[in-house]
Amino acid sequence: MRALRQDTPRGPRDLRLVTDTRVPVPGDGEVLIRVTAAGVNYADVMQTYGTYGGGPTPPYIAGFEAVGEVVASGGPAAGLRIGDRVLGLGPGAFAEYMVLPSAGTLRVPAGWADEQALGLVLNWATALAALRPLGRLTAGETVWVQAAAGGVGQAAVRLAKHYGARVIGSAAPRKHQVVRDLGADLVVDSGRPDLAAEIGRLTGGEGADLILESTGGAAFRAALAAARRVTGRVVVYGVAGGEATVSNRELNFDHPIHVIGLHLGILVRHAPRLFDQLVDELHALIAAGVIPPGRPTVRDLAEGPRTLAALEARTTVGKTALRP
Repeated sequence: MRALRQDTPRGPRDLRLVTDTRVPVPGDGEVLIRVTAAGVNYADVMQTYGTYGGGPTPPYIAGFEAVGEVVASGGPAAGLRIGDRVLGLGPGAFAEYMVLPSAGTLRVPAGWADEQALGLVLNWATALAALRPLGRLTAGETVWVQAAAGGVGQAAVRLAKHYGARVIGSAAPRKHQVVRDLGADLVVDSGRPDLAAEIGRLTGGEGADLILESTGGAAFRAALAAARRVTGRVVVYGVAGGEATVSNRELNFDHPIHVIGLHLGILVRHAPRLFDQLVDELHALIAAGVIPPGRPTVRDLAEGPRTLAALEARTTVGKTALRP
């Protein structure tokens, strides 16, 4: 089968198209799908450099988010049947076929094209988890969404507004109109050096009640400083800008706030009931029209290296997908 293989930890430039890869075989609790579209995420970029925690070691078939048709099963698979159109997370998504664990795999909503469902499991579920069960958002609170023009960021802006929040989005200036169109009340330049001070000014000196932090590096430090003292929450679900730390002394004296880590794959494994609740809420939001069908930019599998390089350079907006 056709697939994109990463041969070194030197980044997307060493991601290459191969045509002689064997079709994987599903094991117990797994299904084999014929991939119709694969989602591209910043974690894919990190994996090409070997910097993603628990990520694969080269050589490996890249990608981990896909949608497609079930063509085989390795055994009982949570009610999934041959011919079902499903989406989920698993290794080797940038290929014509991949194996998905049945746990955490969803059916494509009725009436949606396959590629329109990309992001439901990863982007929308991550945003929902960050806002609701982990971030404990209530109506009237102020939420600062970092990387608001990205896949999770766009979902978070829409959902936060739906739940009655005042939303501040940060993004590069060329992406500001996209964030405004999503419903953000205020948009700030993610590159300004005084981000924390600006969030403080926009919140009357009180700070944001909830911050969705996916950028890392200096933006993580800005989030700590910009959170409302004592009751403010910072949900961390990405490290795109590099690692950053906070000490117990800082949490005691400088930043007495709540810092919460979120990784969807770990949530699915260790809190399956919580994930099931997220899925139920996602279905309700779809039925209510809050979550619309996605509109990813779809490119051919052969354009994978260029696509990941564009994501690394932060020149993309919204969801990008590859078609085998």
